[in-house]
Amino acid sequence: MAMHVPKAPGFASMMKEGARYSQGLDGAVYRNINACKELCETTSSSFGPNGLNKMVINHIEKLFVTNDAASILREIDVVHPAAKILTLASEMQEKEVGDGTNYVILFGSKLLENAENLLRMGLSQSEIIDGYLLALEKTLEILPKLELDVGVKLTKDNLNEHSQLITKVLQTSIGSKLFGYHEFLGDLVAQACLTVSRAFDDGVHSFNVDNVRICKILGGGLLQSTMVSGMVLKREVDSEITKVQQAKIAVFSCPIDIQVTETKGTVLLKSADELLSFSKDEETGIESTIKAIHDCGINVIVSSGKIGEMALHFLNKYEIMAVRLMSKFDLRRVAKTIGAVVLPKLRPATHEEMGYCDSIYLDEIGDTSVIVFKHKKSSISTIILRGSTEQVLDDCERALDDAINNFKALTKEQILLPGGGATEIELAQQLTAYAQKCPGIEQYAIKRFAETFECIPKILAENSGCKSTEILAKLYVGHQDNHNLGFLIARNQSTKREEQTTDIICDASDMKLNELYDLYITKKWAVMYGTKAACTVLSVDEIICAKPAGGPKPKENKGWDNDD
Repeated sequence: MAMHVPKAPGFASMMKEGARYSQGLDGAVYRNINACKELCETTSSSFGPNGLNKMVINHIEKLFVTNDAASILREIDVVHPAAKILTLASEMQEKEVGDGTNYVILFGSKLLENAENLLRMGLSQSEIIDGYLLALEKTLEILPKLELDVGVKLTKDNLNEHSQLITKVLQTSIGSKLFGYHEFLGDLVAQACLTVSRAFDDGVHSFNVDNVRICKILGGGLLQSTMVSGMVLKREVDSEITKVQQAKIAVFSCPIDIQVTETKGTVLLKSADELLSFSKDEETGIESTIKAIHDCGINVIVSSGKIGEMALHFLNKYEIMAVRLMSKFDLRRVAKTIGAVVLPKLRPATHEEMGYCDSIYLDEIGDTSVIVFKHKKSSISTIILRGSTEQVLDDCERALDDAINNFKALTKEQILLPGGGATEIELAQQLTAYAQKCPGIEQYAIKRFAETFECIPKILAENSGCKSTEILAKLYVGHQDNHNLGFLIARNQSTKREEQTTDIICDASDMKLNELYDLYITKKWAVMYGTKAACTVLSVDEIICAKPAGGPKPKENKGWDNDD
């Protein structure tokens, strides 16, 4: 009789050796929650104006020094399935609004942390999820009612008329990453966005974040950054002409050179005279083409192909500026800036195919040569960003991208909320009152949901070196009379002993008086994504990992901090 060794009972017995299986609260739920809490601990110290930077070295050993949660999570490549769900929710927030990614991570992780306490009290996962979904529905009902009265009613049609208010809104977004430079950079971004929106007949309705371009140039400081209505390219002109006023431009996607047939041919030359006449025919052909382009009024040529030496000679002869672009993307942007049609063949352009620009000139910023396409009614604007290192410029670019996305979000929804955690404290109070009216066991989950909103002003205070318990107590007491009270971080300039000093104010203050605004659409999607991600993690009670695929193991890569 053959020996029979029974396998362990359960689902694990049906899987191959090497597979992993865990279930239950201790085996799956608490482990998932702990992974999300650890992810939150990584990004929470980077939240707010006084948040600290992270030094991230990605898989190709590129260095990132930033406090932008989206960049941190994208480069560290999170693989834990529960933490990955929060990361995906953060990515969706980035795609939907362009800002508030750290908010999603913090809110979702704190919801899971509070859910762990409820699970240990004896509540089931489904009861907690039901309570959270009820609280989310109530939050989305309360949120638009907390709109801040700023004295004017913003609409899609009058955004261009309230540039100062828009500047304040964008300053809040930049201040969370570049505190101290937020006023200067917020004004630059507002100018760039409004310049683009005014170029369209339907105003902000056609605004696209790609219409605001950022050109990073090493050297100088951030306060030397400028905004140009038009396009700025880090290149040099190929021709001797370096400046053109009232430019008429032809854009070509083909080389500016002697035309060559697609098929190969053989020319038999029997004498020197035949060789000379053959060369003259080529010269005559390219000269006649460039002369025809000049005769139709074109004084600038932009091409993505090479510019031959003979063609360049005749371009200089007829005083036509030649600009060669290596990128097809830049070629399309330049065509969009000047309103030109990209031509596939070298020929004179018609009036409708030409592009127009107020001025095109070669300039030098620092030690970098740039070509400036300046046009007052351009559909593209460029922010020339200056900085001391590549890492500083990259971090500033990410902050400006968030501000540009905030302007895009403002074109969708114009409701403004008080910032600095004022909205969160008011939501916490109203949700707590709502939980007391709920008769079911879900009221415990709703109360925990309300307490989760306290994490925003609490983390802002902790990152600023303040006692979070005192700040929360002030906010709760102050919200009995003033719903706009939040945690303020600002610079107060004062003169003492004939010396000007700058002090940092960190205390509870009125957000309306300090003009600190948050966007309703950012809060709405952040709370929704954070809650949905937390409920998804809570709904998991088993973790099943199949057997890893075979094959040779990758070589061990020693860490950058090893001494070996």
